[in-house]
Formats: sequence, structure tokens, C-alpha cells
Amino acid sequence: MNQTIAALMFPGMFLLIFLGIPVSFSLIIPALVAGWFAFGGQMFNQLYGGLYSAATNYILSAIPMFVLMGAILERSGIAARLFRTMQLWLGRLPGGLAVATIAMGATFAAAAGVVGAVEVMVGLMAIPAMQRFRYDNSLIAGTICAGGSLGTMIPPSVVAVVYASLAQISVGELFAAMLFPGLIMVGLFILYIIGTCIVQPHKGPPANDADMQLPVMEKLKITASGLLPTMLLIIAVLGSLMAGVASPTEAAAVGAIGALILCIAYGKFSWKVLHESLAITVRISSMIMLIVAGGIMFTGIFAANGGSRLIQALISDMGLGLAGTLVLFLGIVFLLGFVLDWTANVLICVPLFLPVLTAAGVDPIWFGTLVIIVIQTSYLTPPMASSIFYLLSIAPPDMKYGQVCRGVVPFILVQIVTLILVALFPVLATWLPQRIVGF
Repeated sequence: MNQTIAALMFPGMFLLIFLGIPVSFSLIIPALVAGWFAFGGQMFNQLYGGLYSAATNYILSAIPMFVLMGAILERSGIAARLFRTMQLWLGRLPGGLAVATIAMGATFAAAAGVVGAVEVMVGLMAIPAMQRFRYDNSLIAGTICAGGSLGTMIPPSVVAVVYASLAQISVGELFAAMLFPGLIMVGLFILYIIGTCIVQPHKGPPANDADMQLPVMEKLKITASGLLPTMLLIIAVLGSLMAGVASPTEAAAVGAIGALILCIAYGKFSWKVLHESLAITVRISSMIMLIVAGGIMFTGIFAANGGSRLIQALISDMGLGLAGTLVLFLGIVFLLGFVLDWTANVLICVPLFLPVLTAAGVDPIWFGTLVIIVIQTSYLTPPMASSIFYLLSIAPPDMKYGQVCRGVVPFILVQIVTLILVALFPVLATWLPQRIVGF
């Protein structure tokens, strides 16, 4: 009986989501109903444990600081300086403004760690710049969606912080594991853009305005003021974390303070900027933490009703073997990415899948890297892709849904290639953590 209740929790959750109920409450309500069958009148004591666990998790306290760091960089105009620097050096390449957009997405992802914020900010700057040089709308859309999605893959990713907390692994190790796959993905994105624009120059012509023809010394001055300080901030945050010098929360706090110092140094600080940055931080962090609490409640009650045993029995009966089980689990993560926020996706899948894989000897760091690549890919994949709807919310009227969908397909294929490479060569994800974390 209890396992039947556990199995019905997922249809109940999806029904609530499709009815428009917020994801956090779509997780909590089935947990309340199913919890009654497992614990009766003691149900609320058990559910309170999930809320308390989320509220007191030290690793998760890094999330508000990472969000604040990105919000300050965005609101203070530092991001615009970064984009101009990228344009100056890359704009004259075939598809150069699209390449600059990917580079900007990667850089700002390393400063913000929040997917939606990266995409909207990059899109607002890149769409007018590329349309001025008559770039193809599909290439513009695909580039911005792909660049924005790098907030999932490039450390310090908030997705990785939540994953590491649930999997009880080092955040620094997971960040280090994501670094090479993230750089490979960025490199493949850039190769695709340049290759496409060499074969079809009309899709992304080189930019040849006055800015691109500035003297080298002038470009170096702009780079020194626009790029180097932000890069030093990113290196300080990631370096201290990967080296084991600082905890995730301490490294995130360094990032937030560093972003505030940069904001003041550039003369962009105001109480309005600070207020807006704090408001964004509270809103995003509250949303994430409520989903985390709901996810912990959901998976805890699911397990209490025998859900974990049900999954293990199903996997055993299917006889897939280790490789087949990995493909199945990653496929489920991908499909859930169509309908669930990444937070709920991670919170549901990790506690259910990881015990099975750990018992089979799978490296949780390697599997975590694969999961994050899959989540990024689902974030980009039509028809329900979050990245597409983020872009359409800021896109000009002449950019249509069909163009956006066509534009993201090549970038999805690049992400799948990256996934296959990391799956076939686990050393891409496991070598760096073994070498640098904690020295």
C-alpha cells in the first residue's frame, strides 16, 4: 500500500505543476498527503525536519552571496564594460559579435552563477549589437540562449552548490570537475559560430565600426579597466574554494564584497543599486530555498513510503546493467527538465538515484558533472525550454519563436557532444579535483 502511495506522488506533483501551482507547493502538497499515510498525526514533525534541514544547511548559505555578487555586477554596469571589452577584441572575426556574446556569457556565468540573470543581461546588450550588423535572428537567439545557459555549467554555479549539498560531496571538487567540460563546451560553441559564419557569411558578418578599429594601446587600457578586475574577482572566489582555503560560504562572501568594491571603484555605487541588488537576492534566494525545503520534504516522504525500495526493485527487474542505468537516470533528469525548475529536478533525482549508483561504485563527482550537463541541455531544448522563454521576454518583435527554436538546435548538439566526451572519458571531470582541491 505505501509503495503505491509513493508511486502516486509523482503524478500528483505533475498535475499540480500543470495546473499552475508554484513548484515549491507542488512538492509540498503531495508530501503532506503521502506523509499522512506514513506517519499519521506525527506527519508535521517529520515535514518540519525537511524545513529545518534546508534552513540550517551551511553549504546552501552560499547561494544568497553568489546571487548578490551577480546582481551587483549586473546592476552596476560592470557587465556592460565586460561586453564592450569582448566586442573590441573579437568583433572583427567571422561571427565575432556572437563569439563575444558566448565569451561574455561564460565570463558573467563565472561571476553570477544564476542562469536566468546571465541570459537576460547578456541578451539586452547583445541583441541590439548583433542586429545592427544584420546578424541572422536564429544565430542571435541560439547564441544568447547558449551563452545564458552557461550559468549552469561554469563555476560558481548555484546548481552545483545545491547538488553538492544533497550528494554530500565537496563543492570545490564539483566546481573543479565542471571546469574542463565547461571550457570544452565554450570552445565548441565558438568553433560552431566561426565555422558557420565562414561558410555562410551573411549569418554573422564581421563588425567593422570605429570601436573595432581603435589602436591596440587604447584596447589594452579598456581591457585593463573593464576585464581584469572582474577576472581577478572570479579567480579569487574560485581559487580560494578549489584550493580548500575557503568554504563555499566564505568564498561567496568574498565574491559579494569584491563586487561591491568594484562597484564603488567604478563610481557606480548608489543606494538604489544596493537596494535593487539586495531585493533581487532576497527574491531569488527565497524561491530557491523554498523549493529546496519542498524537495527535501517530498523525497523524505517518498522514501518513508518505500519509494527508494520501489526504484531499486524496478532497476533490478529491468536488468539494464550499469551503463543502461546511467543512461536511464540521465534520461529521466532530461525529461524532468522540461517541466521542472532545475532546483526541483536536482532535489528529486539526486537522493533517489545516487544511492543506487554509489552502491555500484560510480564516482559521485563524475555523475554530478553529467547531471549538470544534462540539466543545462534540457534548459535549452524546445518546446518547453526555460531559456527560450527568457529570451522571448526581452526579444524584439521580429524575433519569432520558430527562429529561436532553430537557433538553439546546433548548440544542443554541442552540449550532447560534450556529455558524450565526459561520459566516455571520465578523466575530463575527475583529473582536476584530484590535483588541485586542497592542494
